[in-house]
Amino acid sequence: MTHSRRTFIRIVPALGAFAIPVSAFEQQGQGGGSAEPTWPAPPPDKGRPVDDSFPSQHPALVKEMVGVSHFNLNRVRELVQQHPDLAKAAWDWGYGDWETALGAASHVGNRPIAELLLEHGAPPTIFSAVMLGQLDVVKTFITASPGLQRLRGPHGLTMMLHARLGKEPASAVLKYLESLGDADLPYRDDPIPADERASLEGRYTFGDRPRDSFVVRIDKNQLMIVRAGATERTLFHQGDFSFHAAGAPGVKIRFEREAAKTTALTVWDPDLVVRARRSA
Repeated sequence: MTHSRRTFIRIVPALGAFAIPVSAFEQQGQGGGSAEPTWPAPPPDKGRPVDDSFPSQHPALVKEMVGVSHFNLNRVRELVQQHPDLAKAAWDWGYGDWETALGAASHVGNRPIAELLLEHGAPPTIFSAVMLGQLDVVKTFITASPGLQRLRGPHGLTMMLHARLGKEPASAVLKYLESLGDADLPYRDDPIPADERASLEGRYTFGDRPRDSFVVRIDKNQLMIVRAGATERTLFHQGDFSFHAAGAPGVKIRFEREAAKTTALTVWDPDLVVRARRSA
């Protein structure tokens, strides 16, 4: 059964429809006599199915929350008014590239959304502090953990990028990070000859179900990978046809080659997760 986004939002809040009022156990009768407590009748079926993900918040709702936190203030406000704890939502875009709603707003420099999420209980981070220009907070973080400026945010985006997108309010933080150095280190991405990079493109299959495959393609000279129904991820070359996806350096994606032909890819996290053969 499929449900619209509005259906997900209207799913019965956790236990709310089945809460037991105190009056359910009131004593019946007068004087010295009392009856056994009565259990309330179950509420009538309102035709609102409870999804298998319940009592966790529905994955589609969580993914939407993180997605719209990049750019849609009105929708973020609507979601946190209906489900306040979505202010803390986090989504894995692939291979362990986790992003929170606040992380999304922070790495695109969306101050109004970041402030709204913080008002609704989103835990602040060094990345939100950098983008918002909270210099004393950033200094405290880095003084407590020297070298923290090298930490990357969602998708592997650097602390310096967050400062740049904070614009003028974050200018003092930008200067501070520049004074430290190492706050804007690029990912390693070894060059690959054009013909060898092109040889990696194609479909790689590992099962019989509709989603049991990866598609690898080139976009603006950058190698990309996607599983059907998931989010396309940028790949960074670590040498010897071994890659990692944006924001997930701990997972290795390796291509197997025979002579000049690519025959398969494997995903390791850290052990072998899947081996997919390239389709003819």
